[in-house]
Amino acid sequence: MSQSTVGVFDASTPWMLSDQVSLRDEAFGALAYHHGNRRLVFLKSPELVTLVRRLEEFSSADEAIDAVVTPKEHQRYVKALSSLAVSGILSGR
Repeated sequence: MSQSTVGVFDASTPWMLSDQVSLRDEAFGALAYHHGNRRLVFLKSPELVTLVRRLEEFSSADEAIDAVVTPKEHQRYVKALSSLAVSGILSGR
């Protein structure tokens, strides 16, 4: 069972944008559409969109967050990624 299946997000492990999700850029960030569960999620900042797109480049979500945002914002982005994992937008790898 993958981490995303049980709805648990561990930022110290590797994550990626689900292969069932399409992103559409918008002025506020992006829309994420999950083709499997038909869920539509708003990514409300360009930094979050960049982070989600770059997750696969890193060995953990923590590393990806550190590369994209300031240390002061780290916890905020852990919370955002956790929410995206629960909704199926992200999957563990």
